[in-house]
Formats: sequence, C-alpha cells, structure tokens
Amino acid sequence: MRIIFMGTPDFAVSSLQTLVQSKHEVCLVVTQPDKPRGRGNQVSFSPVKEEAVKAGIPVYQPVKIKEKECVSYIRSFQPDVIVVVAFGQILSKELLDIPKYGCINVHGSLLPKYRGAAPIQWAVLNGEKVSGVTTMRMDEGLDTGDIMLKKEVVLAEDETAGSLFDRLQEEGAVLIRETLEALEKGTITYTPQVEEEATKTRMITKDMGHLNFERSAEELERYVRGLSPWPSAFGRLSGKTLKIWKAKVAEGEQEAACREADSEELEAGTILLVTKQHIFVKTAEGYLRLDEVQIEGKKRMGCEDFLRGFTVEAGMSL
Repeated sequence: MRIIFMGTPDFAVSSLQTLVQSKHEVCLVVTQPDKPRGRGNQVSFSPVKEEAVKAGIPVYQPVKIKEKECVSYIRSFQPDVIVVVAFGQILSKELLDIPKYGCINVHGSLLPKYRGAAPIQWAVLNGEKVSGVTTMRMDEGLDTGDIMLKKEVVLAEDETAGSLFDRLQEEGAVLIRETLEALEKGTITYTPQVEEEATKTRMITKDMGHLNFERSAEELERYVRGLSPWPSAFGRLSGKTLKIWKAKVAEGEQEAACREADSEELEAGTILLVTKQHIFVKTAEGYLRLDEVQIEGKKRMGCEDFLRGFTVEAGMSL
C-alpha cells in the first residue's frame, strides 16, 4: 500500500516507525509547522518530522490542511490509505475521500469513550481500570467514525499519564499494522460507535495542576498521576511552588495517626504530620501522603531527602 502518514507528537512516532519498517510504502509524512520550543524559544521539528527526515521521507507542513492547494497536493501522491495519529488538524471530506481505503485514525482510548483531546490523561484522572487504543475509519465528526480494531490495556495501580502514554503508543503501532493487514485481506469489519456510550474529554491546562485539597485524597492521588509529567501537580509551600510527583492515600496506621492529629478547625491543605520519610496533608476526605516532591529551583527528590534540606512542620499549609 502507498501510505500518507499524518501525525505530530511523540505518540505518533512508534506508528510511523512500524509503517516505515513494514512492506508498505510511506510516500509522504504530513505534520504541523515547525514551532518555537523550549527555554531558548528556538524553532524545532516535531517528533514526527524528526523521524521522517531520519527515514528519508518527504515532509509536508501545511498551516491549514483543508485549503484547496493542500488537498490537491495530497491527492497528487495517489495514496491507498492515509494513516492519522494525533495530527492536530481536522480533515475535510475532500481529504477523507482521496484514498481507496479511506483514512484510518489511531486513537488513545477505547472508543466511543474518551473522544477528543487528552484521552490518556483523563483515563488516569478518572480512575479507569482499563484503557486502550482504537483504530477507526475517519468521518467528518470528531472521533465518531466506525471502529475497526481495539486493544485493551489494564492500568497499573501506580500508572501515570506518562507511563500509559508510552504503553499505548507501542500498542497503537501494533494495532495499525494489524489493521492494514486485515484491510488488505478484506477481513476487516466496521462497527458503528454507540452514540449513547460516547464521552468527550477536554484539553489539559497548566492551571489544572494546582491541587485543590477540598477534593478527596483518592481523587488528588489520581491527579498527581494523571498530570505527570505535564503539567504536574503542585501546591504552594512557604511561598514557593512545590511539585508533587508521587503520592499515596494514607491507610492503616498512617491514616489513624493523621486522624489523631486532625481536628475540625484545621482546613483542607493543612500539613498534619511530618515523619522522617513522608508529609501527610489533610484533604476533604482522607489524607494524602507525599512521597516524591520538587521545590521551586531544586531537583525532584524523595520526601526523605527533601526534608533533610527544607523545614516542614505540622500546621503549615500547602
């Protein structure tokens, strides 16, 4: 098959690599325009462009993929199929109708659940036990096309958005290969999505990382994992930003000790206990144990190391 690949971030790289190494021909890679990145604000390639350049594949970077000249350029390659993985632009019906086998999207959730942006982060934030990837025949809607294949992944107890991202990226690469094989053999089936089961997600924003301790400890622990590595969960301690990289809900003897130190007068966000290894914070329901943190201007470290160089006492607020 002649394939045009459309993608931009890290999540798409494994799928591109798999297609490049397959019997198929990736004749063009389409990705977002180069943008300034990092502290130096230097213009840099997207991860997908870097991989395409390395593989010697022509790269096309339209500002608006729907424009007529863009559609004509895509059509000139006469692709059998267009594979889309986190491209970042909506395709028009004109584009969708170009390839013989249509446009196939690799999506980081078990559709119809978690359509839209940031499905991987929201699976962790919402406490899902199972997530996965889906290949879908694209239509004009947002993640509304017929389902082709799915692959489930069970989340670990300490799963972060970052670790799930890595796992689903690899599973997506396997799934797109299997999808194209079934498509060639004529064995693929198309299953319409059940609209009543659909859920939509919203973008993750930096301010979501500022933890609200009026939430339960269980929910806050999920936020620590679901917002790692970006934007990361954080609070304010002694006027400085304290990023929280790892945390757990206090249980057993630790929970009992927190209850003993607690009182109705203490507000959520109050530090109740400080041990040699942990900091325990009051929440709306339960207590959050901080295990790994990073104070503004310092490196990430376990609480035991952090407490050696920074004074934290019961009664302080986070």
